[in-house]
Amino acid sequence: MLPWSRPRDLLAKSGDANTTFFLSTTDPDGRPHAAGVGARWHDGDLYIVSGPGTRKTKNLIRNSACALSVVLAGIDLVLEGEAAKVEDLVLLTTVAKEFHDGGWPCEVKDGRIVAPYSAPSAGPPPWDLYRFTFDTVVGVAGAEPYGATRWRFSR
Repeated sequence: MLPWSRPRDLLAKSGDANTTFFLSTTDPDGRPHAAGVGARWHDGDLYIVSGPGTRKTKNLIRNSACALSVVLAGIDLVLEGEAAKVEDLVLLTTVAKEFHDGGWPCEVKDGRIVAPYSAPSAGPPPWDLYRFTFDTVVGVAGAEPYGATRWRFSR
């Protein structure tokens, strides 16, 4: 059993442009859809941005269940949970500032995130912020200490 602190600490440091997460959602016909996204750790949850016209946003509106996958230093993770649009302006502003401090020059305008650029998968601005809360995480360590572990969380 690997300690949760190992991936948790790596996730807390993972908000740079060199770390790509893959968001998996479900299309209306049940087929999977995956898209590369940037993510930011804040208070134990991950946050992503997405434009209202994107396939992933449309999928999340229909079905909030989703997964994020990421390769971190020495451990690969699949996090399963749900994503919900952030409506709280204080939280939105706080997380946007963390994205900004991490190198993405974004800001909040009219309750959404705007910036001069983002990943093409985000769609055109403005973007909504989504809070991803996970209940299950599977980790496979490719560096010592080796192992595979499933962590379950109750919310």
